[in-house]
Amino acid sequence: MTEFDLAPLDETERSLRDAAHRFARDLIRPAAAELDRMPPQQRVGPDSPYFRVLRAFKEQGFHRIGMPAGGSGDEEPPSTLARCLIYEELGWGSLGLGTALGVDGLPFALAAMLGDGRVQEELVRPWLEDTEGRYHGCWGVTEPDHGSDYLLFAREPDIAGFGRGNVQAVRDGDGWRVSGQKAAWVSSAPVATHCALHAQVRGSEDLAHGVLLIVPLDSRGVSRGPVMDMLGVRDDPQGELFFDDVRVPGHYALVPDSDLYRPFMDQLLCLTSVGLGAMCVGMARAAWEEALAYAQQRVQGGVPLTHHKNIRLKLYAMFEKVETARAYVRAAMAHVHGSLFERRSFDASPPHARAAQIHAKRVAFEVAHEAVQVFGASGLVGDSLVQKLFRDARCALIEDGTLEVLALDAVNDLVGDLAPRRGAAGAQAAAGRP
Repeated sequence: MTEFDLAPLDETERSLRDAAHRFARDLIRPAAAELDRMPPQQRVGPDSPYFRVLRAFKEQGFHRIGMPAGGSGDEEPPSTLARCLIYEELGWGSLGLGTALGVDGLPFALAAMLGDGRVQEELVRPWLEDTEGRYHGCWGVTEPDHGSDYLLFAREPDIAGFGRGNVQAVRDGDGWRVSGQKAAWVSSAPVATHCALHAQVRGSEDLAHGVLLIVPLDSRGVSRGPVMDMLGVRDDPQGELFFDDVRVPGHYALVPDSDLYRPFMDQLLCLTSVGLGAMCVGMARAAWEEALAYAQQRVQGGVPLTHHKNIRLKLYAMFEKVETARAYVRAAMAHVHGSLFERRSFDASPPHARAAQIHAKRVAFEVAHEAVQVFGASGLVGDSLVQKLFRDARCALIEDGTLEVLALDAVNDLVGDLAPRRGAAGAQAAAGRP
């Protein structure tokens, strides 16, 4: 682990960072390499290293880091910087498993933030106390007919052209019934036990009229598709989810009012943007460290690569990108977590949060690309870490929204009031639930 971090860390933050780094080095990286080489369906088998990592993550209590203040019982929540440090280390270990471990807590953190007392007892507390991987979350957004464009309805003025959602929800007494399909790109869907599910209200005009439901995936009517064989992030199994008239209790509807759904979705994307941004910073750092170590020991022209000025300049440029992305993502995460987790003001700035994800993704890909260049042909072979980092970084340019769609979403808030703005609307959304 390189020690170029300029952030002043207190003893707790340094201890958490070091523990997360050891976890990433000793557990995530070896398991990710195994999973990367496995046939898709074996990745979700009972003996898969995926579950070994998930259990160890929960045994060490890392799964609680994404909880809002007061959401972890009597425990003092970690600082935002500590959270960012841990996310960076997860991304350093592997973006695939890092994403799986990050999204694991999303349904339960949202339940802690927005759910009533029954949800706390039925979902949040069991997940917090889980040390065996019996509870595992996923986030059901992307659909066969709606990929990255699903992110635009919160701000895009012409949402009527987005068409009908593939997953529809209708009220059923004091609960809901859900039918439809989520696309094959739902991270951890083949192995998750609970899904934070986005669904359009049946009979409504567009995706902006939706609900957010926590759906136990052992419910009658839920089925899953096969594990997808991806270019990268293979250590996070992705697959389809199918819902055939699935009954969901009313108290599992965290955002049941479609008038609040749009501002809520806007703020939720702030949260996921900074989390993925931090992981991409960790992935970029991993690529830079690999390139630096290789250049120091690889001899070309009778001297190590680091003696050649073009390589030295390349290494500097990579370092600059990693450090500037790291500084910005940390600032954006401090802002977003302060708004959503600490003050509960729900007024986080979408352009700043989206920029954190966009910039970090771009940096991760550029740095991984340059790392392959430093390695030359050695960076193309199947057991090379840098070629995996390059593949994972390429997938990140699409994961959780393409750069173009994220940028369009951000700019709508910069050029004018094309859609209801954050702030008052976000605070209203927060007030809509206990």
